[in-house]
Amino acid sequence: MRAFAAALLLSLAASPAVAQGAVEVIHFGGLEVRAPASWPVYRLAQHPGMCVRLDRRAVYLGTPSVNQRCAANAIGRRRAILIDPVAAARASTAPGGSAPSSAPFTGLGFDACATPSGRTMSAWSSSPYRALGVYIGGVNRACAQPNLTPSWTATEVAAGWHPIPLYVGLQAPTSGCSGCAELSLSQATRQGTEAASNAAEEAGKVGIGPGNPIYFDMEGYARTSGASRATLTFLAAWTVRLHALGYVSGVYSSSASGIADLASEIGNGYQEPEDIWTANWNGQANALDPYLSGGDWPKHQRLHQYRGAHNETYGGVTINIDNDYVDGASVGAAVAGPPHVGPLTLSGVSTAGSAVSVGVRCGWPAYETCPGQIVMRSQVRVPRRASRGARIVRIAVARRAFRLGGGRSHTYRVVLNSRGRPLLRTEGRLDAQLVVAIPGARAQRRVELRR
Repeated sequence: MRAFAAALLLSLAASPAVAQGAVEVIHFGGLEVRAPASWPVYRLAQHPGMCVRLDRRAVYLGTPSVNQRCAANAIGRRRAILIDPVAAARASTAPGGSAPSSAPFTGLGFDACATPSGRTMSAWSSSPYRALGVYIGGVNRACAQPNLTPSWTATEVAAGWHPIPLYVGLQAPTSGCSGCAELSLSQATRQGTEAASNAAEEAGKVGIGPGNPIYFDMEGYARTSGASRATLTFLAAWTVRLHALGYVSGVYSSSASGIADLASEIGNGYQEPEDIWTANWNGQANALDPYLSGGDWPKHQRLHQYRGAHNETYGGVTINIDNDYVDGASVGAAVAGPPHVGPLTLSGVSTAGSAVSVGVRCGWPAYETCPGQIVMRSQVRVPRRASRGARIVRIAVARRAFRLGGGRSHTYRVVLNSRGRPLLRTEGRLDAQLVVAIPGARAQRRVELRR
């Protein structure tokens, strides 16, 4: 969302809705915008945790909370005005870089309207999930994304999470979303091409480069002949353009509408996406679907959203989520790498009691800055509630953020957190995986701490 605030300000300030009615001029953080006088104005500093809903007629002043309380399945046309001077300033200085290319992932996942913060992701390391849908952009994306940055992507991929990018663009002409901007049959090819181009641009801004998947979020719609034809034309153009830009094409849709239409074109020479994400809330955590045969997208190419919006809590943190079974492409798999990876170098890793010292060098040019995270993760045995025995889970036992100038080196001291210290005291030793990540690169080592 780095450049999003400024773009949104300009587009809405000049909109017909502003020009036709009473107008209020709002000044905030050195920025000025004209908005309809009837719209409510929210100062985010006074409303901790407020969900910045971009599909509502409102003006938001300030930086959205990293822990927004949003409903998982919000969607709709951009109407809000967000004035965020911090995001606007950050846009001109954020470095490039991207996550590794995609690889199939099989396991449980979730999706939430607002991307969780790094602290929430750490708390949810005790959950059964290892994949999560993140909304990177689109005219009908409903929630602001203050947490979704290149640093977030690099850190969470390095920590073993599998982000799944979603783009909420124009919807079908008969969409069940009454407030969404819709595509048209006469312009469907151009609109699909433009959506893919913008999606690739937005993915790059958050560290998701070519070789990774982007899933178009096409909400459920009535399957009239005209709507189906327009939607299929749009999605074919989406796939063609994504391929030209080096991305893997994916489509999320209702099992009974978008997925059924795509399946009906198999064998007809239609440009199908590589992966599909079916929405069918049947409570079954598998990749089966009544509209698909066994030969449709059979090679780890299916995701299934099997339960709708509800609250779940792990590590003391509650999020409103949808449940997903994932057996398809996600953002770069976290695989072991050598100590030197691209622009990142580790040196002088040493342990002393409950702390680790690690030397980090940023190989980017001097005018750039490496924003990154140092994370230590360890495996622990957790007793099962309803049966004997225990299960093994990975938890973050230390975490530290850093910013390092291009070409510079620094030694950081990382101290065990409230989870890691008791483990070290009880066991006398602690084995952990040390991961250092910046956008587009990461390095890792195994470390052993002794009491």
